[in-house]
Amino acid sequence: MSKKSSGYAARTLIALAVASAFPLHAAMAAEAAAATAAGQPAADAPETATKGQLETVIVTAQRRAENIKDVPMSIATLKGDKLDVLTSGAADIRFLAGRSPSVNVESDYGRTFPRFYIRGLGNTDFDLNASQPVGLVMDDIVQENAMLKGFPVFDVDQVEVLRGPQGTLFGRNSPAGVIKFDSAKPVFKQEGYLTLGLGNYSSKTAEGMFNIPVNDVVALRFSGTSQHRGNRVHNTNPTANKGTQDFEGYGDNAFRLQALVKPNKDFSALFNYHERDYHGSATLFRANIIKKGSSDLVDGFDYSSYPTDGINYQKLTTKGGNIRLKYNLDDITLHSITGYETLKFNSRADVDGGYGCNIGGCQVLPAGPGAIPFPVETADLLPNHKQFSQEFRAESNYKGPLQWIGGLFFFNEDIQIDSIGFNSFAPGNPQSPNFAQQFQHAKSWAAFGSLNYTVSDKLKVRGGLRYTTDKKEFSALRYEPPLMSGPFGIENTSHNLSWDLSGTYELSKTTNLFGRVATGYRAPSMQGRLNGLGDKPSFAGAEKALSYEAGIKQDLFDKRARLSASVFQYRVKDKQLTAGSGSVNMNQLINAEKVTGQGVEVDFQANLSDEFSMTLGGSYNDTEIKDPNLFVQYCGNYGNNPTHLSGCTPTNAAGPFAGTSKINGNPLPRAPKTQLNFTLKYSKEIGNGEFYAYTDWTYRSSYNFFLYEAPEYKARPLTEGGVRAGYKWGNGKYEAALFGRNITDKRVVIGAIDFDNLTGMLNEPRTWGGTFKVNF
Repeated sequence: MSKKSSGYAARTLIALAVASAFPLHAAMAAEAAAATAAGQPAADAPETATKGQLETVIVTAQRRAENIKDVPMSIATLKGDKLDVLTSGAADIRFLAGRSPSVNVESDYGRTFPRFYIRGLGNTDFDLNASQPVGLVMDDIVQENAMLKGFPVFDVDQVEVLRGPQGTLFGRNSPAGVIKFDSAKPVFKQEGYLTLGLGNYSSKTAEGMFNIPVNDVVALRFSGTSQHRGNRVHNTNPTANKGTQDFEGYGDNAFRLQALVKPNKDFSALFNYHERDYHGSATLFRANIIKKGSSDLVDGFDYSSYPTDGINYQKLTTKGGNIRLKYNLDDITLHSITGYETLKFNSRADVDGGYGCNIGGCQVLPAGPGAIPFPVETADLLPNHKQFSQEFRAESNYKGPLQWIGGLFFFNEDIQIDSIGFNSFAPGNPQSPNFAQQFQHAKSWAAFGSLNYTVSDKLKVRGGLRYTTDKKEFSALRYEPPLMSGPFGIENTSHNLSWDLSGTYELSKTTNLFGRVATGYRAPSMQGRLNGLGDKPSFAGAEKALSYEAGIKQDLFDKRARLSASVFQYRVKDKQLTAGSGSVNMNQLINAEKVTGQGVEVDFQANLSDEFSMTLGGSYNDTEIKDPNLFVQYCGNYGNNPTHLSGCTPTNAAGPFAGTSKINGNPLPRAPKTQLNFTLKYSKEIGNGEFYAYTDWTYRSSYNFFLYEAPEYKARPLTEGGVRAGYKWGNGKYEAALFGRNITDKRVVIGAIDFDNLTGMLNEPRTWGGTFKVNF
């Protein structure tokens, strides 16, 4: 490296010492294979990395294996040691929140039903058929229903975060981006591992994998996880007429069985079957824990207690399978990807967050804690869910400047949703359960294609198109014995053409510039959580996104450091939003005329020495709802009832009706403006093994829980840190480690229920434990 380039790299490193990145790891040999598959000469493959250099990262964001540096979009990856650290203590998929710039993940259901946000775009809808603008793809199969998206993370080869619209190659319901999981696949050698863990709150975990070649043609891989935690919250209500119950324990078991059949070098068939069985507590909605006029916890708050007169449980089972066929012809590679998923779900919770009621005409005493306007206990069930998808894809594999991909896609989904209310207004005199049902049948067809063209040694351009047809048939009914309303039916067919255009320019051997313009599309949505006999389902039309981004990807210090930075701007027309009712437990779908966003993202990593490595990352997202005619009901709206003492204090301009607020100019909900992440690893050979210590930290700024603004429903900024220290010996065969998550035990309100009282949900408290791993 010349003095001039070295000085430039040093200035770049210093200037970006406030940004972040994932560790980016992959075998160098993989890029050579990727280059050959893409039709590039073997000479284009990189040389073997020298000691201290970062490994080349191979991604499949464009449905081909490519060096991440050559892909013209903002991408982050996660694998290896960092993935192991972040999933310590059986962390569920929400561990991804803040680990990549512009990414947030949260849930009103706990370990099930995760909701993903990229660049501020997401969906706060808690209904069981809610769509999301962030697609989640597991082993090439789109996981449409949110209950499928929480599958435990184990024996995963790599996670890819694709920021920005992915409407061409990944299709519908991905205008914000895609999070892509790739499981480790069977290999033709015998190997395996077993990890056992113990932690506080009586946590016990086990994870293992065994890979065995049956013969030269067939290889099998079985992997699984079992995660259990004891109850850590006690029901202190002595008058609970449904029995004292403790909370927040769970058992979460999952496995994956894969079979690879490869009779020759040109054909392979990969079979995948997986299951999950979860049982435990639903999320605890704690009444009156938010201090009025702020988002602070009330004085004397006790995490370990929760007084309730309700029943709380959650059960989820998922089963699925897929078949991925690949056949190499002379100049074309053919793919067939068939997937099937099904699930059953049952969740019951005390939504009012307390016991009894003591406001106005509702006097079920004793009651508390604090003001309880009315009791709300509900159950949501998915007794029937089925998803089938099929993709046929062809791609070029010859040498030459022009490469292409073309394919067809079909998706079919059937859902039945049951919602039950168990409200009790007098001791010993429970109200008859009220009952609502929703039925949804969705079909989608698509044809897609993309072209890659090498204009010169420096410039490569790409473009793609996808035509989609979506059809939904929806109906909902409401039953309050002996009366019934409905069924109310809605049928809609929509069409969309998505496209993208991008390019990469090689400024030097170490630096690539990229630019991308892309569109995305989310299909129309319907909801029918009918709260009364006079209610009808709501409908939101399709939303369409247009995004611009540009950036730089650069290797520094002789590949000992790597930088990726991008700027972006997007516009979403007819943005689908979810508004609460202000007074009852239901959602209303609406379309905002326009939503805009712009920001900056930076990923950086470096090997500081033979013993120290680090990553930094950050993002700034500025989002805004632009619709002067849009207004929503705000918290605890009962027609200005003076006896309702537990509402919030909204700060937006008043809407046209009492109890409503205008939301024009507000940021999107659950969209922090600033996110930062940092990791530092130390490793050193000691004795006959290796000692390592690892710490990771995330920061996010505040955000609104809902579409309107109120100080009680604005999340406080949050910084969380984790540590892991361990020792490997026996040539890596054995490993023992200690870990801690949220080590400062920071506790804040991260979500709320706004229709009843100042009810909140908390982040996970401090957890710690140890693990032992053996490889064989």
